[in-house]
Amino acid sequence: MSSSSLTDQTGWGVLRQSDFLRFILGRLLSALAMQMVIVAVGWLVYELTQSAFALGLVGLSIFLPTVALSLISGHVADTFDRARVVAFHQAIIALVCLALYVFAWSGTNDMLPAYGLMAVMGAARAFVNPANQALLPTLVTREQFSSAVAVNSSTWQCAVIAGPAAGGLLYAFGPDVVFAVAALLTAVSSYLALSIAGPRQTGSREPPTWASLVAGIHFIRAHPAILGAISLDLFAVLLGGAASLMPIVARDILHTGPWGLGLLRSAPAIGAFAVSLALAHYPIRRHVGERMFSAVAIFGVATIFFGLSTSLPLSMLALVAMGAADMVSVFLRQSLVQIDTPDEMRGRVAAVNTVFIGASNELGDFESGIVAAAIGAVPAIIVGGVGTILVAALWARLFPPLRFRDEL
Repeated sequence: MSSSSLTDQTGWGVLRQSDFLRFILGRLLSALAMQMVIVAVGWLVYELTQSAFALGLVGLSIFLPTVALSLISGHVADTFDRARVVAFHQAIIALVCLALYVFAWSGTNDMLPAYGLMAVMGAARAFVNPANQALLPTLVTREQFSSAVAVNSSTWQCAVIAGPAAGGLLYAFGPDVVFAVAALLTAVSSYLALSIAGPRQTGSREPPTWASLVAGIHFIRAHPAILGAISLDLFAVLLGGAASLMPIVARDILHTGPWGLGLLRSAPAIGAFAVSLALAHYPIRRHVGERMFSAVAIFGVATIFFGLSTSLPLSMLALVAMGAADMVSVFLRQSLVQIDTPDEMRGRVAAVNTVFIGASNELGDFESGIVAAAIGAVPAIIVGGVGTILVAALWARLFPPLRFRDEL
C-alpha cells in the first residue's frame, strides 16, 4: 500500500469520504445545538427554581422517552433508511428548539412546558442515536473504521467544548437567542443527513414482532464482553456524572455566572478532544480490557478532586482529566460494540446502547439531583466518584472476558 493510500485509510484522511464528511458535519452541528440547549435550559431552570431536584427532572424528562422507545427505535434503524431516519428526527428537534424559544420569550415561571419539550427532544434523540451509530460503519471501509470512530468522537468533543461556551456567551443576550441559534444549527444538520447518498437501504423490512424488537437485548446478553463494556459505562457514569450539578457548583461554590458554567461544561471535552486526536492516528490495539477499566478508575478519582475543589481553574483541570479518561473508555466501548455486531443487528444493539448511555447521563443527572438535594452538591459528587472506582473494581471481577480482552 502506498503512503498516500495509507493516509486515506487512517487519521483525518477518512474525511475524504464525502458521505462520511456530511455525516460528521451534521453530527457537529446537531451536537453544538444540543450542548447549547442543555446549558441554557439548565441555567434557566435553576435560575427560576433554585432547586437541584428541578435540574434532575430535566435529565429525567430526556431519559424516559429514550427507554420507552428504545425497542422500536432500534427496529426502525435496522429496517428503514438510516440517513433519512436521522434527518426526520433532527427536524423534530429543530422544531423543539423553536418551541423553547417561545417558552423563554414568554417569561413564564411554569416549568412543565420546559419538561414536556425536553421529553419530545428525548423521544427524537431515541431514534437519532441508534440510526447514527448504525450508519457510521456503513460509510467507511473496515481499515478506516478505527479512525472513523476516533474522528467521530473528536467531532463530538469539539461540540462539547464549543457548544457550552457558545451557549453561555449567547445566554447574555437571553435564553431565547440560544434556542433560536440551536434551531438553525439542527435544521442544517437535518439537511446534511438527507444529502448522504448511500447506502440507501440497510435491511429487509420485516414486521416489528416481539422477537425482532428484543433481538438486540438477547444479542448483548449472549456476548459478555459487550454486556460488560456497556454496563460498565452505565454504572460508572450514573454514579460519577456531575454534569447536572454544574449550575450549582458554578453559582454557589465557584461564584461565577453563565460564562463560568459554559467553561465548566466545556472542560471535560477539552481533555477528551486531546485524547481523541491521538486515538485517530494511534488507536489502542492491545490490552483493551485493562485500559478500559483503568480509564474508568481514573474518571472516578478525577470526579472526587472536582468535588473537593473550590477554585475554577482547579475544577476545570479535574474536569479535563475526567474527559480524557472518559474518551478512552468511549473509544474502546464503541469500537468493541460495532466490531462485534453484525450490520443487520447494529440498529437494535445501538438502541440498547443508547438506553444505557442515556441512563448514565440523563438518569445520572436525576440521581445526582436527588442525592444533592439530600446531602448537598459537594458530598454527592465525592460519593459518586468513590462509587465509580468501586464499580470499576467490581466489573473487573464480574466480566473476565472484558477484563482479559487483548485486541479489538
